[in-house]
Amino acid sequence: MELNFKHRLRLSALSGAAASALLLATPAFAQQAADGGAATVTAGQEDQSGGLGEIVVTAQRRETNLQKTPISIAVLNSEALENRHIQTLGDLADGSVPGLRVAPFFSRSSALVIGIRGVGFLGDANQPAREQGVGVYMDGIYLGRAQGLGTALYDIERIEVLKGPQGTLFGRNTEGGAISIVSKKPSGEFRVDASAGIANFGGYQTALHLDLPRAGNISLKFDGVIQKRGGTIDNPMAGQLDFNSYDRRGAHVAALWEPSDRFSALWQFDVSHDETSPYYLQLLTKGSLPLAPIIKLQPERAETGLVGVPLQASVGDTTGMSLHLDWKLGGGIRVRSITSYRKLTQSQYDNGSAILSVFAPNGNFARYSQANFGQHQFSQEVQLLGELPRLSFVAGAFYYNEYVGDNAFAPNTLKFNADGTVYSVLPAPVSATPFPDRASIARTDSAAIFGQFTYTPALLGDRLHLTLGGRYSHDKKTGELDQVNGRIPTVNGVTAVVPMNVTSDRVDPLVNLSLDVADGVMLYGKWSTGYKSAGANSRSLTYRGFGPESVSEFEGGLKASFLDNHARLNLAAYTGTYKDVQIDFNAVIPGSNRGTLETTNTAGKGRISGFEAELTVAPAKGLTLSGNYTRQHIRLPEAPNPFVAGNPLVPVYPIFAPKNSASGAIDYRMPAGAATIVAHLDGNYASEQYSSTSDPTKSDPSFIVNGRLALTDIALNDGAARLELSVWARNLFNEQHLYLRNTSAALGTYGIFNDPRTYGLTGTIRF
Repeated sequence: MELNFKHRLRLSALSGAAASALLLATPAFAQQAADGGAATVTAGQEDQSGGLGEIVVTAQRRETNLQKTPISIAVLNSEALENRHIQTLGDLADGSVPGLRVAPFFSRSSALVIGIRGVGFLGDANQPAREQGVGVYMDGIYLGRAQGLGTALYDIERIEVLKGPQGTLFGRNTEGGAISIVSKKPSGEFRVDASAGIANFGGYQTALHLDLPRAGNISLKFDGVIQKRGGTIDNPMAGQLDFNSYDRRGAHVAALWEPSDRFSALWQFDVSHDETSPYYLQLLTKGSLPLAPIIKLQPERAETGLVGVPLQASVGDTTGMSLHLDWKLGGGIRVRSITSYRKLTQSQYDNGSAILSVFAPNGNFARYSQANFGQHQFSQEVQLLGELPRLSFVAGAFYYNEYVGDNAFAPNTLKFNADGTVYSVLPAPVSATPFPDRASIARTDSAAIFGQFTYTPALLGDRLHLTLGGRYSHDKKTGELDQVNGRIPTVNGVTAVVPMNVTSDRVDPLVNLSLDVADGVMLYGKWSTGYKSAGANSRSLTYRGFGPESVSEFEGGLKASFLDNHARLNLAAYTGTYKDVQIDFNAVIPGSNRGTLETTNTAGKGRISGFEAELTVAPAKGLTLSGNYTRQHIRLPEAPNPFVAGNPLVPVYPIFAPKNSASGAIDYRMPAGAATIVAHLDGNYASEQYSSTSDPTKSDPSFIVNGRLALTDIALNDGAARLELSVWARNLFNEQHLYLRNTSAALGTYGIFNDPRTYGLTGTIRF
C-alpha cells in the first residue's frame, strides 16, 4: 500500500540583491580571528620530527597557526571524517565533538536539530517562520532550514564547529554557534579518488571525485556520491519500507577561474536527492489509557516493529548555485563577494508511533503524520578586508531573502478489531479533517551591516591584541496561515486567512583581548552576543507571534603548545545569560481530539556556564592521542503557559544538553613494506539529558565507540595509482541507549534508541 498525498506549495519568486556581511568560507572562517575560544582538533597530523603538525587556518584572512588564533572552534578534517565514517551531519550525533549535539526532529532524520553548549535547539522544526539557533554554512552559504541538513556530504576538506555566540560576523541565528562545512576546491591538477564499499543492513556506498588539469586559467572539479542502507528495524508489513533506512545521492561541480594572481572567481553547483524512513518509536512503560492486546512493551532496542504499518520514504531534493569573487586591490586591501541561490523540497512521513495508539473497539489507529515543505533562498554578501601594519579589519553588509511554504496531514491507516487482538489496513486513510490539516507560508527579508577591527599596539613586544566588533541586523517576516486543524482560521468570529508581520532589530557587539604570554602560550578573554529572530507559530489557532531570543556570553581560556610541539592543551571557561527562549506548549482543543501548539518566550534570564578542555599528544612517531571534555550547566527561566488561565509560569528543561561529555581517540600509522597501516579508535561519552522542554524525564547516558583499520598506499601495476582497503565500524560494541525518552501519565514512557552496530568494507583507488 502506498500513500502519496500531494499538495502544491505556493512558491513566490525571490527578488532583490544586496550586500553581505556573512563570512566567505575560506579555511577556518577567517573573520572569526577575534571571536576567541578554545580550539579542538580531533585528528592530529605529525611533522617530520614526530611532533604535532601545524594546523594552518586563515582566521584573519591570512594563514595563521590555529594555536595562535583565538577561535572557539573544533575541527574535523578529512582524515577524521573518514576514520569516523561520517557521511552526513547526522553522524555527528555520536558525540564526536563534545559540546555539539545533533539529533533528528523527533523520529525524522530528514530534519536535524543542532545545539552547541546547550543553546540553539528548535522546538517544532517544521515551523516556516522559525529559525535555527546554530547557523550551518556550506562553503560560506547559510543553510536556512533544518530540513535538508541530513543529505550526503561531498568531498569535504573539514567541518569547523565554532562554539558560543557568533553574532558579530556570522550574525544570522548563531546564538549557540556556527558550523562551517568546507568542501575541497579545484586543484588544477589531474586527480581521481574513486571508492566503493559494502556494509551490513544491505548497505553500500560509492563516491567519485575528479579533478581535471588546469586549462588556461580554469580548473574544474566534479564530485558524485551514492549512499544506501536498508532499515535497522524490520517493518512487519510486507512490501513496505523498514524503519531507519536511507538512500542518498548527489553531485557537485566547481569551476575556478584565475585570470591573474589578484582576482579569482569560483562557481559551484550542487544537487542532492535524499530518501529516508523514520526512526521507530518504542513503548517502554504503560500509562493510564488502555492498550490493545497486540501492543506490548519494548524496553530494549527492537529488531522488529510490533505493528506493520504503511511506510513510505521522506524525500528531499536540494539544488544550489553560488559565485565567489575575490579581488586583491593592493596595499593590504581585499574585496570579496558571494552570491547564492538554493532551493529545497522535502516530504516528511512518520508512521512509526502506532504503539502510542489508545485502544478502542473497531477503532482507527496508526496516525500517519505527513508534512510537505518547500523553501528557496537568495543571499548576497560583500566584504572589505584589510591587513595594515598594526590593524586588521573586516567590514561588510549582508542580505538574505527566503520563502517557505508548508502543509501537513495526519490520517489513520489501520483499524483494530473488536477486542484489539488483530488489526487491518484501512482501504483509504481516515481523518477527521480534509487535507491539508495545516498550511502556511512565510517570507523573510534579512539585512545587516558589520565591522570588526583587531589592533596590536606597540607595547609588550607586540604580544597584546585588542578586537572590537559590532553588527546591526534587521529581520522582517511576513506570511499567511491558510489552514489549521483542518479549517480556515477564525479571527474575532470570522473565518479568514491570518496574516503575519513581525520585525526584529538587533545590535550584537564583541570585545576580545588576547595576550601571547610566552612562545606557544596564549591567554584570551571575550564577550559576545547572538540572537534568534522573532516569528509566528503556524500550528497556533491564531498564528500567534513570539519574540526573539538571545545569548550574552563571557569566555576566557588558555591555548598552549609544549614538549617541543609534542603536546597541546586548550582550556576554556564561559558563563552568560540566555533569555527570552522560544518555548512550545501543546494542548488538545476542547471537544475534539485535535491538538494545537503555541510558542511563548520565557520570563526573566537563564544562566549558561561551562568548562572545556582538550589535550592532544604525540608520544611516539606515528602515534597520536587526543581527548576532549566538556562540562556545562544550563538553567532556563520559567515560561508562561498560554493554555492555562492566568498564564502561570512553569519549569522549562534544556534539551540535548548533557552535563558531561567527552571524546577520545587513538590514531596510529606505521609502514608495512611499501604500504602503510592506518588504525583509528575513538570513544564518545555523554551523560543523561532532557529531550523535551516540558518533561523532566531524562534520556540514557551513552558511550559510542567507532573504529577503522586500513592498509593504504598499495602500489598498483602502473606505479601511479594507489589502492586503499579498509574496514570500519560505528558503534563497535553495539551499545544501546535511548537518546529520546518522554513520559506521559496517559500514554506511559516512550522513546527512540540509537542505531545498532554498523560495519563495512571499503576499497579506494587514488591517482
